[in-house]
Amino acid sequence: MRVKDIMTSDFQVATSRSTLQEVAEIMRNGGFGYLPVREGDKLKGAVTDRDIVVRGLADGFGPETPILHVMSESIVYCLEEDDIREAADLMQREQIRRLAVLNDDKRLVGVVSLGDIARVTDDRALTGAIEVQVAQPL
Repeated sequence: MRVKDIMTSDFQVATSRSTLQEVAEIMRNGGFGYLPVREGDKLKGAVTDRDIVVRGLADGFGPETPILHVMSESIVYCLEEDDIREAADLMQREQIRRLAVLNDDKRLVGVVSLGDIARVTDDRALTGAIEVQVAQPL
């Protein structure tokens, strides 16, 4: 099965100029904790709810701070044609629960999560191994 078969293609994005408060509201209203960040039509990075708290609030940034100051610039991604096991292996290696999904033109087309993979596979060892790895200290 390919990543494109299970990814979420109805997703939100932030811009590097979006504020901590704007991104937090998007996450709250959408019920998710990860947003890709774009600059123009290029993928610039990603931000999680944890980034907002640990890199933002804990470091004294206020709600009007641009997300650029707390986002991760090294974006981990997979391609929409990748096999879901390749995506799962990447998540495990990188100790992450979500991946940006790009097409052949390197344009953002979706997001795939550990939950997406767990829903379509009966391989509990695979998803459990990712959870164990994600829980390890970096």
